[in-house]
Amino acid sequence: MGQKPWSQNTDWRILSPAMTQLQIEIHPDRQALVHRALALVKERIQAAIAARGTCAIALAGGSTPKPLYEALAEADLPWAQLQVFWGDERYVPVSDPSSNAGMAKTAWLDRVAIPTEQIHIMPTHFEQVADAAETYDQTVQRALNSTHPAFDIVLLGMGDDGHTASLFPHTAALQVSDRLITVGEKSGEPRLTFTAPLINRSRCVVFMVSGRNKQTALTEVFAPEADDNTFPARKIRPEGELWWLLDADAGEPIKTLPGVQAG
Repeated sequence: MGQKPWSQNTDWRILSPAMTQLQIEIHPDRQALVHRALALVKERIQAAIAARGTCAIALAGGSTPKPLYEALAEADLPWAQLQVFWGDERYVPVSDPSSNAGMAKTAWLDRVAIPTEQIHIMPTHFEQVADAAETYDQTVQRALNSTHPAFDIVLLGMGDDGHTASLFPHTAALQVSDRLITVGEKSGEPRLTFTAPLINRSRCVVFMVSGRNKQTALTEVFAPEADDNTFPARKIRPEGELWWLLDADAGEPIKTLPGVQAG
């Protein structure tokens, strides 16, 4: 934990015409990555509440953020001022072991005093998945009181195929720009997911990525030229901050990529 991470700070001129504020940090191991994510998320929660009286955060699933959620459960934060959402969800009940919402509730949300009505779980009980997507779209608009909402924090992971949320390579969800929520799919199984435009309106997006199996995709995500539809994480270029928190196993090749320099 005493080793300082390699870091890089740029406005991502090479990759993004939107002048995204990009920060990349490579930490020694997953524990250090989670420790840094905890500090960053706590800072951004407090800053959002200080500025606007509330913080809207969208959570990621998967194994990497679980220890972050467990650590947040021990934090002293103004829980009553949080609005909690999910960036994507498998189409399963909350009780299912693969549910992103179920994991976050057990690890964090059921252990702190966030009002139940401010925890906005993606609905997975509709017969038609498209109806669930439309319902959650309306939930987001209503909860954030805007037809063009901007989240304060969006947490994301990345698969070894370069997908993020449930935006998978060469799927129809990648092209959706007129909705907040759409239907993704993997191996024929439906998912609910934020659209890329919704994520890109965020004030702060934080990727947490670990493991050697992510190296190939990360190399393509940060390449000056690559196909966004093949590596969907490239589509995430928010109007605000973009943080990539990597462990050493994932981030080793990033240091030497053309156009990515240490600040």
